Amino acid sequence: MRAISRAFTGLTAVCAFGQDVGTGVEQFHKGQYAAARQTLERALKDSPGDAHSTTFLALSRAATGGCKEAAPALAAQFNSGAGDLRRLAGVGLAQCHLAGSRFDEAYPVIQKLEEQNPADADVLYLSAKLHMRAWNGAVYRMFQKTPASYRVNQLSAEILEIQGKYAEAAAEYRKAISKNPAAVNLHYRLGRALLMESHAPEALDAARKEFEAELALNPSDAAAEYQVGQILAAKENDTEAAVHFARASELAPDFPEALVALSKLRAGDEAVALLERAVRLQPANEAARYSLMLAYRKAGRAADALRQKEELDKLQKPPEGEFTEFLKKLGEKPK
Repeated sequence: MRAISRAFTGLTAVCAFGQDVGTGVEQFHKGQYAAARQTLERALKDSPGDAHSTTFLALSRAATGGCKEAAPALAAQFNSGAGDLRRLAGVGLAQCHLAGSRFDEAYPVIQKLEEQNPADADVLYLSAKLHMRAWNGAVYRMFQKTPASYRVNQLSAEILEIQGKYAEAAAEYRKAISKNPAAVNLHYRLGRALLMESHAPEALDAARKEFEAELALNPSDAAAEYQVGQILAAKENDTEAAVHFARASELAPDFPEALVALSKLRAGDEAVALLERAVRLQPANEAARYSLMLAYRKAGRAADALRQKEELDKLQKPPEGEFTEFLKKLGEKPK
C-alpha cells in the first residue's frame, strides 16, 4: 500500500469541480488518501454519477491499496472521459497495473497516455518506470535462465561500461567472443572499451585489431571503419586513415563525423566541400561548423566564415566534437 500511495504523490490536476467534492479532492492532493476516500464516498452518495467524485474516489481507493476495486472506474473514465479527468484516470490505472507487475496491461494505457499528453511529466515518468521495470525483469530472467549464454557476458559488459569499469567490461566482451566468435558487434564493443580505458599505443593497437575483426565479420560497419581511421590518424598515418574515413562516409551517408575527419586530411576546396556536405547533413553539428569556419578563413572567404561564426553562436553550447547522434546510436546497433 505504501508503494502505490507514494506513486500518487505529486500527481497534478487542473480541473473545476463542485463544492461538495472539493474537500475530498483537496485531501487527495495533500496526500491524505484515506480521508479523501471517506469524504468522496459520502459525496458520491449525494451526487451519484458525478465524474469528479467517481474519478477521485477511485484514485483514493487505488492509493490506499484498493487497486482491484478502483480499476473498473478508472478504466471507464480513461476510455470514455475527457480532459484532465481522463488523464488522471489513465495515470491511476497505469500505476495500478505497474504495482501489480501487469506490464502487458500497463503498456497500452501508457502508450495512449503518451499519445494524448506527450509533454506531461506524470505520463513520461510512468513510461520511464514501465521500461525500467521491464528491463530489470528481462535482465533477471536472462541471468537466471541462460547463465551460460554469450548474451549474459555481453550484457554484463555493457553494464560495466555504464559504470566506467572498462577493463572489467573488456574481459566480459572477450568471454562473449570466445562463446560466439561470429557474433557481430562484440569486437566493436571490445575495441571501444579498450579505447575508453586507455589511449596508450598498445591500447590503440589492440583496439584496432578488434575493429578490423568486426569489419571482417561485417564489412559494411561504418563505425568500425571510422574508428580504424581515427587510430591511424592518431599514429599520423594520414594516407591510410583517409581511406577508412572515405569508406565510412560511403557506407553511412548520414555520418558527418567521417566527413569532418576526412576534411582534416584534405586541403583547399576539397576540404571545404566535405565540410559543407557535413553541415548540410547535420546543421546542428558544431564541430562541422567550426571546422568549416576555419576552412573558409584559410580560403580567404571572410564573409562565409563570419556566417558560420554566427550560426555557432546561435547554438550556444560547447561543441560535441565527434559524439553526435550517429555515434550515440552505436551502442544500439543490431545484435
